[in-house]
Amino acid sequence: MGTAPAALVIGSLLCWAAATVVQASHVVYPELQSLESKEVATELRTGYHFQPPKHWINGPMYYKGLYHLFYQYNPKGAVWGNIIWAHSVSTDLIHWAALEPAIYPTRPFDVNGCWSGSTTLLPNGVPVIMYTGIDPHKNQVQNVAYPANLSDPYLRHWVKPDYNPIISADNGINASAFRDPTTAWYGPDGHWRLVVGTKENMKGIAVLYRSRDFKKWVKARHSLHAGLTGMWECPDFFPVAVVGGSRHHQSGVDTAELHDRVMAEEVKYVLKVSLELARYDYYTVGTYNHDKERYTPDPAFPDNDYGLRYDYGDFYASKSFFDPAKKRRVLWGWANESDTVPDDLHKGWAGIQAIPRKIFLSRSGRQLIQWPVEEVKSLRSKHVNVSNKAVKGGEHFKVSGFKSVQSDVEAAFAIKNLNKAEKFDPTWRTDAQELCNKFNSHVKGGVGPFGLWLLTSDDLEERTVVFFRVFKTNDTNYVVLMCNDPTRSSYESQIYRPTFAGFVNVDIAKTKKIALRTLIDHSVVESFGAGGKTCILTRVYPRKAIGDDAHLFVFNNGESDIKVTKLHAWEMKTPTMNKLLEQ
Repeated sequence: MGTAPAALVIGSLLCWAAATVVQASHVVYPELQSLESKEVATELRTGYHFQPPKHWINGPMYYKGLYHLFYQYNPKGAVWGNIIWAHSVSTDLIHWAALEPAIYPTRPFDVNGCWSGSTTLLPNGVPVIMYTGIDPHKNQVQNVAYPANLSDPYLRHWVKPDYNPIISADNGINASAFRDPTTAWYGPDGHWRLVVGTKENMKGIAVLYRSRDFKKWVKARHSLHAGLTGMWECPDFFPVAVVGGSRHHQSGVDTAELHDRVMAEEVKYVLKVSLELARYDYYTVGTYNHDKERYTPDPAFPDNDYGLRYDYGDFYASKSFFDPAKKRRVLWGWANESDTVPDDLHKGWAGIQAIPRKIFLSRSGRQLIQWPVEEVKSLRSKHVNVSNKAVKGGEHFKVSGFKSVQSDVEAAFAIKNLNKAEKFDPTWRTDAQELCNKFNSHVKGGVGPFGLWLLTSDDLEERTVVFFRVFKTNDTNYVVLMCNDPTRSSYESQIYRPTFAGFVNVDIAKTKKIALRTLIDHSVVESFGAGGKTCILTRVYPRKAIGDDAHLFVFNNGESDIKVTKLHAWEMKTPTMNKLLEQ
């Protein structure tokens, strides 16, 4: 994203400003906007995930030693509406201090809302915010804002030039579905380029624009890419290093380097779009032709809503940025609440950010790998471990000696007998979630389900389950399913708690082992299977399994025995989270 870290995320990296009033992506509750919650519930509030002190949230940049996170925020209530761009800063992506809002509606070109966008760092070192504004006619237009004081590393104040909007929808664009400009990149022809998301009937489109001066933008003759998947929100376009190039494949690549033709053989390109209808983030990896201004996904990547996702759970409107301090690309994503609006009002807050993730191309080039940024480990405290413990079918055991409600758990499992795996029906390949729903954690299998019971009550009745299940296509090939099953996570009957699932691209026949890392934080569970090949985030709202009454277990509900070759679990300290930084 941008020649520099850029992006906006919270609730959606600012990318969730998507469609209230103009379209019905957001439900506005006018009668609730001014209600102040008398109580901010603490039992389910996260301890080490980013969120403001209260109310509704829905992005990031690195500048002069500070990470900046801009995010959509409702200062008047824990529901969607009254959206402004709130602003927080950090030196490590973990501890955050809140600043005054960066952008809020003040001009005709954004009088009805300041929605999602991105940042770009110009060659002269000036950061630029580009965002979607809602004008007096409820049209979505693209605007820019510049820092009022470049010497201020906190970038407290921003100025909107009078020449806004810089991009408006022409006759061929739906002005009510035209938003979320990406970070811009500089081409070998001396033009800046960026993409804006839109749709034409059921076709999602990444509309391409170019500019010489970052003021006057012209639409290209064709889009960067398009697909029959409905509206494309929050597009993100960036390079990733390939194995065998001059740099390590886990190193990030600055979007500023998109202009370098020499790098053509050393990078691939990622196009991510957030599908408004499906509410998931899908991506492809492919090639970008500078001269033709075309992005072409590699054949191995399905270019539809059956393709690869960043995360197979409650994770949407994500945004990445290049971190020049550590030469990595960092991904942020937003997780909405899954309880009810009255619950949100009672809690006094709604929406969190997922833990920032380092993202890079796998050695095979067939998918992206995601892993929590290394700074998260600084929060680890009290530690317990288990090693070489066998778990027979139908058995479980408690991991005791630490407080698991706010923890980081890394486990590795070995499978004794793959021959007991159930037969895999090829028609299941397109819908992992339905397969998990059919074969959930309570359904006994051949190899699995096995994994972890999280946020488990004393009577075991309330629990969230993260597990693997192995199927066989023939005597030598297997399919691994990873699931987050929150169906018994809460006694509260009105909570939305679907199963989430994805397939894991591992050669289980060769290794007979699989690893799992899970971040547990009161009302959110983030799981990373096989070193980050498959990721699933789930929101949960236990009523009994809270505080000291939340426990961790290892279980096996399959015929084949498994062994916990190693399990390390740490309590996680609570970082400083959005305490107001005075001037």
